[in-house]
Amino acid sequence: MQYAAPETTAEATRLLADSPGTARVLAGGTDLLVQMKFGGLAPDLLVDIKNIKGMRDVTPEDGGFRVGAAVSGAEMGEHKAMRALWPGVVEAVELIGSTQVQGRATMAGNLCNASPAADSVPAMVAANAIARIAGPDGERDCPVQDIPTAPGKTSLQKGEFITSIFFPARPDNASDAYLRFIPRTEMDIAVCSAGVSLTLDTNGTCTDARVSLGAVAATVLLVQDAANALIGSKLDDSALEALGAACSAACNPIDDKRGTIEFRRDVTAVLAKRAAKIAQSRAGERS
Repeated sequence: MQYAAPETTAEATRLLADSPGTARVLAGGTDLLVQMKFGGLAPDLLVDIKNIKGMRDVTPEDGGFRVGAAVSGAEMGEHKAMRALWPGVVEAVELIGSTQVQGRATMAGNLCNASPAADSVPAMVAANAIARIAGPDGERDCPVQDIPTAPGKTSLQKGEFITSIFFPARPDNASDAYLRFIPRTEMDIAVCSAGVSLTLDTNGTCTDARVSLGAVAATVLLVQDAANALIGSKLDDSALEALGAACSAACNPIDDKRGTIEFRRDVTAVLAKRAAKIAQSRAGERS
């Protein structure tokens, strides 16, 4: 196995594109190194991107933030402005692993691992986050929701890797939240999860919303019917019930020892309603 630590994006894409065997990108390594040690993964090339300029930075941009692909969960949690603008995203990232793992784990790596139960991905999808991808043909932007295509698989082509994730600006009366259900209190993967981002007008009526669900399908779901249930309402009981029903209907979960199909559908509805109320409260505090 070969190891490379390029200092430019162009060099990294060249290494990945020219590798005749299996190549993997190393940012935090909290998934990759475990897969190499216990999962039988044996890449021919590891490309460590942490030395590339910008990979460890959270940068203000157009009223939002661009988060480098090697920014750790711990670093995101300490970024007060990012937490204030997108609290649901930060709290989702902070659910990945233990305190020790937080010092290494990255949001981009969590995305590229392509697990349907990834914690940061539903929150990013609800936030309408955009991944910036570098490749042999230059850079391109792609909605986060279009990156995972199946468990363990992404839409990234040979030679491509994510360099940053952009979170857009938002009005003062807007916020988000993320919730998951796990069997244990810490360090477990989601049985089901929900992310909600919404905007309120001056009267408290929801004018825009995005609702995403994790661990209930092969990839994270963006549920437009659930968002429509909130838009035009003040998140009264009838709107929340419609939200929950839309989320349950959208689920296509598996049935396993961690949770039945019926359980996942029911709990997903509960999580979505609770996340919507938390996002509503946070948006009211920012208005």
